[in-house]
Amino acid sequence: MGIRAFFDQLEPQFTKGGKWERYFPVYEMVESIFYTPKTVTTVAPHARSHIDMKRIMTYVVIATIPAILVGMHNVGWQTNTAIGTYGAEGWRVAILNAFGIGLNPDNAFANIVHGFLYFLPIYITTLVAGGICEVLFAVVRKHEVNEGFLVSSMLYTLIMPPDVPLWQVALGIIFGVVIGKEVFGGTGKNFLNPALTGRAFLYFAYPAYMSGDSIWTPVDGFSGATALAVSASEGYEALPEYGVTWMDAFVGLVQGCIGETSALACFIGLAFLLITKIANYRMVAGCLLGMIGFSTMLNLIGSDTNPMFAMPWHWHLVIGGYAFGLAFMVTEPVSASHTNLGRWIYGGLIGVMVVLIRVINPAFPEGMMLAILFGNVFAPLIDHFVVQANIQRRARRYA
Repeated sequence: MGIRAFFDQLEPQFTKGGKWERYFPVYEMVESIFYTPKTVTTVAPHARSHIDMKRIMTYVVIATIPAILVGMHNVGWQTNTAIGTYGAEGWRVAILNAFGIGLNPDNAFANIVHGFLYFLPIYITTLVAGGICEVLFAVVRKHEVNEGFLVSSMLYTLIMPPDVPLWQVALGIIFGVVIGKEVFGGTGKNFLNPALTGRAFLYFAYPAYMSGDSIWTPVDGFSGATALAVSASEGYEALPEYGVTWMDAFVGLVQGCIGETSALACFIGLAFLLITKIANYRMVAGCLLGMIGFSTMLNLIGSDTNPMFAMPWHWHLVIGGYAFGLAFMVTEPVSASHTNLGRWIYGGLIGVMVVLIRVINPAFPEGMMLAILFGNVFAPLIDHFVVQANIQRRARRYA
């Protein structure tokens, strides 16, 4: 029996009047993994397009592949390098030694596999905990399980520190899915990015596990500050003394969350999203212009007490989560502005806010997460004023 025939045989049990009618969203979710949904519009107007929700979400996941691979390599490289000095034990080390892979930081394959052993548990925990919430809401509300969670789960995993406790991973994604999305009606109706909402919850609820110097390389006794933390305390000029060059930050050989460290990998993913027109260039350009313009203004103003005033825009571009946020969070269409002018303003607001938080607020050396959530909150208001301005302009034109 073929897969299509198998689903056709099961379908009557889940459709209206069937024995398991209540669980049709679960059946539809599994079927859509193998086949395109059969749902089509039944009333005019009809809009034909080869792009549907499933393809959009698949493209975004494909765009994250460079960040995943480079992130796993960086986690493995950082860990294997630290193990050479501090030593380490655990099931990951046992697996690497048992299969003869080893812990050599000069072996790219060993680094990727070691990083994969940190990435996989976080991703599985995210899928299970968040997926259960998605299915429960779908069953209760009697709507389909949307593919949006596929993207949210991947992005959430990539903005986690490699050694975060798995129970916190589960708690954060549950908060992000339920509070950030489902309470507003699910995918397409949320005004906050679910992945960032979950990350922000963990950041404020468990700050010791989300920030500091000891969480980025999962080796006991190792402590290494991020490039932003060093810049905030000593200025970006001190980064080479800590073994961090601009090229290291651009390629992705620095401390940080799993998928955020490589600006190059993020920009490759962004280029794919722009070419396929999944991402809107206006938000990207607005965010870049806002960041470049505001950081340049602060460079000109200067400060004798705050070394972050001197950080040029090209350093803001490659350190912290700016590149990752620009590629995968700013461009997220649901929680962003929907008017063309509004997208420029929305992107520019985030670009200004990330520099403002990084430079002016010493409590948050990384500002991209908070800047995007701030932009999410103001996106509906931005669109409102843009629409009202258009209405008034047209009213004056035809008065």
